Amino acid sequence: MTSPTDSQLATEFVHFAVSAGVLRFGQFKTKAGRMSPYFFNAGLFDDGAKLARLAQFYSRRLLADAAFAPAGQGLGLDMLFGPAYKGITLAAALAVDLAGRGHNLPFAYNRKEAKDHGEGGMLVGAPVRGRVLIVDDVISAGTSVRESIAMIRTAGGTPAGVAIALDRQERATQDGHDVPHSAVQFVQRELGLPVVAVATLADLLQVLRSSDDANLAAHAAPVAAYRDRYGV
Repeated sequence: MTSPTDSQLATEFVHFAVSAGVLRFGQFKTKAGRMSPYFFNAGLFDDGAKLARLAQFYSRRLLADAAFAPAGQGLGLDMLFGPAYKGITLAAALAVDLAGRGHNLPFAYNRKEAKDHGEGGMLVGAPVRGRVLIVDDVISAGTSVRESIAMIRTAGGTPAGVAIALDRQERATQDGHDVPHSAVQFVQRELGLPVVAVATLADLLQVLRSSDDANLAAHAAPVAAYRDRYGV
């Protein structure tokens, strides 16, 4: 599991994601070939107001987590890293919001292909050094995290953890077969990095079950059934 979420913050985030049209319900085919009753598309945080509020959720979650902000010791990070593509915007927005809270961290991101002119290379932004937080929307297979870890270490930095918006808490697949652990659990257990999520599938289900909105509450049963079948 990710580190325990703040239930009030998670509830706020779920409602925000629904109202922004980022979290939708219906029938959606996942990369693993499953039919999911919900779909989270962080690419739809697509204007300044939504992106700014999203960054606030990330900041609040990080600053409340003992893994990254031990009591009385400030934010135990030296910089942010955004994996291409969605992570680029997320890391930049988080850097802006954290700076407004007194934590001015540099950030960097990668290109998909190395540039052979100008400054060249795969990395853009501040020099990668110190304790580096990887910022992304979700962890689906862990591929992006593994690639980010390799780039950070090659550049001389130390991967310190991963921050995501939503932990789907479902079993990962390998060679077309379900495995007992989730992609987040793989990152924590095999790659040794703490993962902090603004909200989890458990948080989402709690919001649906307790909602006074009949249309929203109606999605609780299919989401619960999906979790029973694929959850960790």
